[in-house]
Amino acid sequence: MAPQKSDRWDWPKLRALALGLDLPHVVETTSWGQPVLKAHGKLWVWWSPHEDAPVFKVPFAEREMLLEAAGDEFYVTPHYKGHQLVLVRPEKLNLDWAQANLLRVWRAQAPKRVLKAYDEEQASRPARKSAKSPGAKRKK
Repeated sequence: MAPQKSDRWDWPKLRALALGLDLPHVVETTSWGQPVLKAHGKLWVWWSPHEDAPVFKVPFAEREMLLEAAGDEFYVTPHYKGHQLVLVRPEKLNLDWAQANLLRVWRAQAPKRVLKAYDEEQASRPARKSAKSPGAKRKK
């Protein structure tokens, strides 16, 4: 099965995807005058107005692997080089990768008590379908 990508992402689509995951302790706010989403009081995901691209948190080792394996999709600028962040070309953003990254980062930032409560709640729920971005088309 081929990677699932949208035609072109923008902040409203990315915001809807992230909020559609329905994770607790996620808030909309601003940083440096730009809209961002925070999880557990920490930056979670945002859109770079200078690059017109989404910014995701990733460990340095993962970023290097992404840049090497998929440099046409992922990139970094000097501004972000010293931070555990990666930019994604909006027309190349993979829906499955974005969802997995958002959940992983949310979990990494969560206090243990919040994570425990979330996991217990998820275990008691019937399986749910993955979130879809409004307007995102899944390619087969």
